[in-house]
Amino acid sequence: MNDGGITAVAIGASAGAVQALLHILPPLPASLPVPVLIVVHVPADRGNALVSLFEARCDIVVKEAEDKEPAAPGTVYFAPSDYHLLVERDGTLALSADEPVNYSRPAIDVLLESAADAFGGGLVGIVLTGANHDGAEGLRAVAAAGGIAIVQDPASAMSGAMPAAALARCPDARVETLDGITAFLVNLVPA
Repeated sequence: MNDGGITAVAIGASAGAVQALLHILPPLPASLPVPVLIVVHVPADRGNALVSLFEARCDIVVKEAEDKEPAAPGTVYFAPSDYHLLVERDGTLALSADEPVNYSRPAIDVLLESAADAFGGGLVGIVLTGANHDGAEGLRAVAAAGGIAIVQDPASAMSGAMPAAALARCPDARVETLDGITAFLVNLVPA
């Protein structure tokens, strides 16, 4: 575990997600001491091409989350299309085909709320660009559990609605540019 007591990172994004994540994920080193769990709104009828896109550009391990898989440090886990990604209390990943939340499956709120329950104050929750309000309640849950809540600066987001909604529900969240978010995550690696 790193000095800050951070044990996991959970990120949610929608419209503009690929561009934002192309900024954040490639600089992350393979030695990142925490898992990174990501929900991106992808259409249910389309295969999830995110893993192959990022695998080729990242030093850190990138994979699609599997049900009952322990979340390992130095690994980025993408939610599969048409499944909610949750975290069990023991840090194991879980997939669910429950009803969509905010018209989305996977839903960002589902990931952030379950990760807040599992990791408490050790969680960093990040809401990036997007065109709806998914992630707002989840980020509030992260902050309420003592975790670190970060919102992409709505003015710098391709679609500012989602970060603005998250900021409205979680006004004490840190507001960062993509460069600031990237630097924060890279700094989780012990010197």
